[in-house]
Amino acid sequence: MVCSPHVDIDLHIHSTASDGTLTPAEIIARAHQLGLAAIAITDHDTVAGVAQAMAADLPPGLHFISGVEISTQAPQRFPCQGSLHLLGYGFNPHDGPLQQALERLQNARRDRNPRIIAKLNRLDIPISMAQIEAEAGDAQIGRPHIARWLVKHGVAPSFDEVFERYLGVGRPAYVDKYRIACKSAMALIRNAGGIPVLAHPALIAPQGTWRLESLVHELNAWGLMGIEAYYPEHTPEQTRTYLEWAKRYGLVATGGSDFHGAIKAGIEIGRGSGDFHVPLGCYTQLAALIEKASNTPNAIKAQPGRLA
Repeated sequence: MVCSPHVDIDLHIHSTASDGTLTPAEIIARAHQLGLAAIAITDHDTVAGVAQAMAADLPPGLHFISGVEISTQAPQRFPCQGSLHLLGYGFNPHDGPLQQALERLQNARRDRNPRIIAKLNRLDIPISMAQIEAEAGDAQIGRPHIARWLVKHGVAPSFDEVFERYLGVGRPAYVDKYRIACKSAMALIRNAGGIPVLAHPALIAPQGTWRLESLVHELNAWGLMGIEAYYPEHTPEQTRTYLEWAKRYGLVATGGSDFHGAIKAGIEIGRGSGDFHVPLGCYTQLAALIEKASNTPNAIKAQPGRLA
């Protein structure tokens, strides 16, 4: 299912409910200001931001779809560095089994943070959980919040440098965490009436010689329904490849900026670093797929307006 170029959209946005710096209401206002036609908030392992957005008033013409980004464990045959990220769209955000699985992931993230802080302390970096919590507020704290504090207090010059020196996989303050099996995550999303989509495939870091398309083929057999073809860090050639795979495997192609606000400076909603865009066709095809898959309550919200 290939997108056709029309009005821009953004189906990959993070809010203060996870590791973004704009609230859901601020994201909605910013998207409207930029003239986007449709957005999805896809916070890490939580739908709290979705609930806030669904309760808010949408400006005319803006469509909103429920979303989440889940940290999963790659299939055994396809080992990769860190998590394999799966996006879910159009699900019932009140689904019990999905909520329970996300809560387990949130608890794993909470349990991991003090262990990261302890490792940083052993590196003679004077940081505490109380300091991180004071700056993060009600957000679900994770490595980005710790990284932001380290940059703010001069431990490293940039967000990327923090991960390269301390928090990235294999670095001295890295702590692994529990991940749900990818196959189980796809089943949870589908059983909640949603569409599972492989996130930013170019960022997957294979361990071994396996081919990325082989992973897509296997996930498709297990219930994968989409692939994030449009992403700021994808090259034009990679985007074309993922669109070809979408055709080959009957997947919907999606895309988004992976906006985090100040945590990822220079990335704008729907614009990326300036020349990025996701065509409206991605949203209309995804919305049609959601409608066909199930009668999911509270999955899509829109105010009347022209989608073209």
